[in-house]
Amino acid sequence: MPARVTLPVAMAEPMWTEVTASQERFDSKEQVMSKPLCVIVGSGEGLGRALAAKFATCGFDLALISRSEKNSAVVIDAVAQINGASRARFFCADVTQPETLELAIGTITREMGEIDLLIYNVRGSFADCEPLELSYDALETVYRQEVIGAFAAAKAVLPGMISRSRGSIFFSSATAALRGSGTHPLYAIGKFGLRALSQSLSKAYARHGIHIVHFRLDCDLDTPIMQERYDQEYDPTKLASPDAVAQSYWLTYQQPRSAWSNEVELRPYTEAWTY
Repeated sequence: MPARVTLPVAMAEPMWTEVTASQERFDSKEQVMSKPLCVIVGSGEGLGRALAAKFATCGFDLALISRSEKNSAVVIDAVAQINGASRARFFCADVTQPETLELAIGTITREMGEIDLLIYNVRGSFADCEPLELSYDALETVYRQEVIGAFAAAKAVLPGMISRSRGSIFFSSATAALRGSGTHPLYAIGKFGLRALSQSLSKAYARHGIHIVHFRLDCDLDTPIMQERYDQEYDPTKLASPDAVAQSYWLTYQQPRSAWSNEVELRPYTEAWTY
């Protein structure tokens, strides 16, 4: 039986009634019990690590996709320390080359099983420039990172999810998805496209039981890179904890079908809204 969440008596209406995502599932092909599987595209030390750790803690196996095994190795070690019962494996792909993503996800499905959750956690260029300073190559690259790569990953998992009438696809994004920028146009263009993709997929496939969410992070994350960048002005209360953000992804994953969020915005309580 799935574990149930005990809610305070004061809550008139619970956000959810059951936690079923972390329970083991029965694989009829192999006649064995298997864990739910989460695929993370973009599994670096920041949010990628936190997401992997959170879902491993909740009983998921992890498939980590990135160009470099070095970054994923750190995440795999973290998962092993948190939950030795969860598998975490690295698969190589370049999001700017969609065929490599399709191949990697095909391999994951054959070797690890059905994919329950896809998290596309990729960030394009945050280069500081004016729009007329953009090069065609830079524009094409960011579009491949943010939109084509995201589409390739979603395209690779959606048929299986639709056939099972369940599955979730989460896109990590930013407030740049809502506003253009005269100083960071590449980032805005990429995130605008990602949000449009997320909404389009949700409108087409939510009716098939697929939960598709665009996560808009209106903040900087409290990572070593950002700590170094802020230097003497570093204040943890003004940054979002990657672990806290990962917790919000997990809570969204548990939402009942009758009340799904398709757009989630996150920011620390100290954040001055940027739009």
